[in-house]
Amino acid sequence: MKKMIALGFEGSANKIGIGIVTLDGTILSNPRHTYITPPGQGFLPRETAQHHLQHILPLIKSALKTAQITPDEIDCLCYTKGPGMGAPLQVAAVVVRILSQLWKKPIVIEMGRIVTGADDPVVLYVIGGITQVIANSEGRCQIFGETIDIAVGNCLDRFARVLTLSNDPNPGYNMEQGVQCISSTMCCYALSTGFDYSGFNRLV
Repeated sequence: MKKMIALGFEGSANKIGIGIVTLDGTILSNPRHTYITPPGQGFLPRETAQHHLQHILPLIKSALKTAQITPDEIDCLCYTKGPGMGAPLQVAAVVVRILSQLWKKPIVIEMGRIVTGADDPVVLYVIGGITQVIANSEGRCQIFGETIDIAVGNCLDRFARVLTLSNDPNPGYNMEQGVQCISSTMCCYALSTGFDYSGFNRLV
């Protein structure tokens, strides 16, 4: 029996990615490209959208080549409709609609079913600028709760800009690497002093 294959687009922020997956969650390919700005700077919607326009078609070709399939073998198309940055989101939305017409494939918007194993999951959605509780209700995706001040990812991005951390490959990753470095240093210090942290401030 042939496995259903979906081609998905994610372009809600500074990363544009194309994923080809089967219905059981097997990832056949997942090429992506990130719009990287200088350390200490964020990314603006217009420039981010231009980046996505430049890279989306090569990424589609790369995804199909890596998965070793043709458009005829794809059963449906998926994309991030929102939330996210308007201009970058529109790039993927326009391309997926064009491909739907050209390839005569349906567009499907689903989220969380394969990961959770649930027929109708409630999803905690955490990305760069969004932290929301989402579920399907009355035939559409509904937001049941969200942060009222600042999203978790946005908070980390802002803190990374204050520290002028590199945006390559992304601020959150570089922050994590820095934390691991500090943790390793503290661990070595603890072992050498019998877990006495009183002099650690002089070490750093």
